[in-house]
Amino acid sequence: MSKRLTLITARLFFGLLTLTAIVAQAIYLQQKGVLNPFNYLGYFTNLSNILAGVILIISALYLLKSRQPSVKDDLIRGAATLYMTITGLVYITLLSNEDLGLLMPWVNIVTHIVLPLYVLADWLYQPPRHKLRTSQILVWLAWPMVYVTYSLIRGSLTGWYPYPFLDPDKVNGYGGVATYCIAILAIALACGWGLMKLGNARKRHASQY
Repeated sequence: MSKRLTLITARLFFGLLTLTAIVAQAIYLQQKGVLNPFNYLGYFTNLSNILAGVILIISALYLLKSRQPSVKDDLIRGAATLYMTITGLVYITLLSNEDLGLLMPWVNIVTHIVLPLYVLADWLYQPPRHKLRTSQILVWLAWPMVYVTYSLIRGSLTGWYPYPFLDPDKVNGYGGVATYCIAILAIALACGWGLMKLGNARKRHASQY
């Protein structure tokens, strides 16, 4: 099997796997009578996995049609890679010992471990076609910052927060929330810089697919 066909197959498989996991978990919660669509889509993990799944499938179709990605395509793919990296790191460092409630074990493994690892490997296996600028990391970080702001505002109005570290009552007030958010932002900046540097460095040595 050629590298191109291997990559197409892998992207389709993992893209469909994560979307299946998201849908299966929603169906499971609906069967339990506890599905709140706004809360379900209020998790950074779910949104990131949906984005990653869609991007993987689109990227596979690009390869299938021999279509070269644009700068915008590379930026969006890089964003999905960064968000999945953040998802994996936050889960390992902050959430792995938390009670995840009705989250099915296999969905937990797929969305928090398998997909972050695959998306990172995919980025390194086939780097971006275009050289990305360091300043573009800010573009990647725009959505997570909007997400946190929205989650805090909605949480203050509804009393529901997607993660314990965003709940002021669980981390000694908004000062605690700010500490966690700044730490996560610093990690995101470091990861974004690393992904961009690795992508640019490997771009020169990338094979044609």
